[in-house]
Amino acid sequence: MPELPEIELLKREIDPRVKNRTVLEFKVRNYKLRWPVPEYLPKIITNKNILKCSRRGKYLLFHFEHGVQIIHLGMSGSIRFIKDEPPGKHDHLEWVFNESIILRMNDPRRFGAVLWHDLKNDGQLHENKIFKNLGLEPFSLELTDEYLYKKLSNKKKSIKQIILDGHIIVGVGNIYSSESLFKSRLNPLIPASELSMKDCAKMITSIRETLNDSIGSGGSTIKNYVSTNGESGNYIKNHASVYGRDGLPCTLCNSKIIKIKQNGRSTYYCPNCQDVNKKK
Repeated sequence: MPELPEIELLKREIDPRVKNRTVLEFKVRNYKLRWPVPEYLPKIITNKNILKCSRRGKYLLFHFEHGVQIIHLGMSGSIRFIKDEPPGKHDHLEWVFNESIILRMNDPRRFGAVLWHDLKNDGQLHENKIFKNLGLEPFSLELTDEYLYKKLSNKKKSIKQIILDGHIIVGVGNIYSSESLFKSRLNPLIPASELSMKDCAKMITSIRETLNDSIGSGGSTIKNYVSTNGESGNYIKNHASVYGRDGLPCTLCNSKIIKIKQNGRSTYYCPNCQDVNKKK
């Protein structure tokens, strides 16, 4: 699943090319995604200008005067600028602009979503049920050691699970949570409430460094993610210390990286560098 770095990169690539452009046509070839694409959507955004493209967590947002188009790529989605070429089997949506600019969304597993938030009838975007319970952005100035320590103080779930659920910090998925915990030298199984203020400071720094490394490497491509030009990300090849490296030697101590399951998700860590007894 594309995480924060991948969506941030897409936003940076898409915004300068579509900002203040008119959507000449919005084509929906398959309305049956994770949540059905609203049938009225083509009508209400055709011949309307996109004011800007932004991001919230793992969601890509197209802002119009009258509302916001909310895009989530799910597990296997991608969105690319294309030339006027025939759509493939899994090319479900398409934004057509002037000057032959076409943006096409591909989603083989159809776990993605394209929804609409009406600013007049639904209120401010942060009031939308998708966003109202999301945590802070990782690069927000509000994300401080004190904030994180206070939020974790009564959480009995593991720190890995808390990072993933997005209610305290958004956008940090499975890849970057494993990598951030390794950078912090924190065991993924530690109950979140056991983290000290110092641990929280390390965690915030590690998350930010990890996300910046990924953005600088074009994101992570496991299977489906590509940039708007069809290029794969190189984060895992260039920077990954634990993710996908089970059974291989740790880059710091040569201990074998371990893979475990937490709530059905794969977690990778070094049993020596992230020994729970070394946390303090």
